[in-house]
Amino acid sequence: MPKNKTNSGAKKRFRLTGSGKVMRERARHVHKFQERSSRQARRLVNDVEVAPADAKKIKKLLGK
Repeated sequence: MPKNKTNSGAKKRFRLTGSGKVMRERARHVHKFQERSSRQARRLVNDVEVAPADAKKIKKLLGK
């Protein structure tokens, strides 16, 4: 039986925690920080859990 391939886009955007939660970065976190207030930039640093409706689909893309 062939191996499953992990979806390349998903592995760059999501990660699994030890307990099985799917985490993602907040939108607008990646660049252009000089245009944001430091307060807003700090708020965007923390990862958040993916919505439960999407978690099952994302786990499948990650091969879990």
